[in-house]
Amino acid sequence: MTVMGIIEWILQGALLVLLLAAIPFALRLERGLAAIRRDRAALNDGAEGVETAARGAQSVLAALRSSLEVQARQAAAAEALRDDLRFLIERAEGLADRLEGAVRRARPLAGPPGAAPAEEPARSQAERDLLQALRQAR
Repeated sequence: MTVMGIIEWILQGALLVLLLAAIPFALRLERGLAAIRRDRAALNDGAEGVETAARGAQSVLAALRSSLEVQARQAAAAEALRDDLRFLIERAEGLADRLEGAVRRARPLAGPPGAAPAEEPARSQAERDLLQALRQAR
């Protein structure tokens, strides 16, 4: 055997030892890659779930936005009605005060209840109608 043959055998033996030592590392690496493949499938499923949830959230937000717009329009209409009612109440209070004053002025002219009606002085048609309404209200 020559020196070259011995060196060659030594190198091949060392290569064999290194290859035998690499087998457990290769097996570990294969298991790790298999776990990554499984996790990737789970990750893809999770991403699809997130995408579905995002689409659902977008549709809910659109419905909420349209609902808020309807409520804003209704609130604006309600405020306009409130202002109209407030104006009408103020006018009605003024008219009620005037009517009350007219009734108080007409009471002494009508006399006490149950008394014979005195001869009425000349009155306008509006005064006669008011007095007649007051007598019917009693």
